[in-house]
Amino acid sequence: MPKLAQRLNHHFTDLHDHLPPVPAGVEWLLPLQNLPETARVFTAFLEKYYNDERPRTLILGINPGRFGAGITNVAFTDPLRLERDCGIPNSFDKKEELSAQFIYKVVYAYGGLDAFFGRFFVNSVVPFGFVKGGVNYNYYDEKPLQEAMLPLIRYHVRGLLDLGMNPQVCYCLGEGQNFKFLNKFNEQEGFFGKVVPLPHPRFIMQYRRKRMEEFVGLYLAALSQ
Repeated sequence: MPKLAQRLNHHFTDLHDHLPPVPAGVEWLLPLQNLPETARVFTAFLEKYYNDERPRTLILGINPGRFGAGITNVAFTDPLRLERDCGIPNSFDKKEELSAQFIYKVVYAYGGLDAFFGRFFVNSVVPFGFVKGGVNYNYYDEKPLQEAMLPLIRYHVRGLLDLGMNPQVCYCLGEGQNFKFLNKFNEQEGFFGKVVPLPHPRFIMQYRRKRMEEFVGLYLAALSQ
């Protein structure tokens, strides 16, 4: 059987055949399809941290933004951290992304990249991002977009579980709309035993930065259960 890295790579490539149309004014962010460099670094990341058969627990954000996974296709990992922290050189502009700053604080506090990625797979409810009017857009920002995403979300999450992800618990990044949606969706679909909400990294970095270490501790306590 192929390693988890190969199966994950196939899953994300396959998702492009299941993309629904989006409402007028909304555009997909599809770096894995449109940027050869993204395909290369995403494959390198998976082969470095997921080239085994161990099950992982899912941590799901909202959907990628323009400066993190919207470039690298590695959730909450901007080009700077991909090169500096993960050791994967890339030709992208080395811009920092706020959410990535916090997530990598958690990664190191947990014990480092091998320890963290050896237990978790971080992704998003909707695996690819959106822009509207040139800025990041969330799948729940308008009802027509959210409804259009339902078949893709179902296919994506079911596909991840079929790869051997832990069905007992899923950690949800975002205690508001993302958790409200994912928790209700899980009640309907029965994907996970429970969905555990965590404050979204961007919220922490924008509005609670002075308490960042406190929130890192909150994450560690939840992820260690």
